[in-house]
Amino acid sequence: MKKKYNIEVDCANCANLMEDAAKKTKGVRDAVVNFMTQKMILEFDDGEDPAEVMQSVVKACKKATRDGEIFI
Repeated sequence: MKKKYNIEVDCANCANLMEDAAKKTKGVRDAVVNFMTQKMILEFDDGEDPAEVMQSVVKACKKATRDGEIFI
């Protein structure tokens, strides 16, 4: 299952840090963060609850960069 989220990030490097953090999160199959459109597209593993996984993604992204915000 793929879901799109609005984000707010100040620079392309921070967007890359968020993408890497999201990709390493358990339950995420793939992640794409686009700095220009301020969007994050996540593909979740089969059987995973996106709401639960997103809590971990938000924590991981905050740890990677304080400048990024994900709007759930």
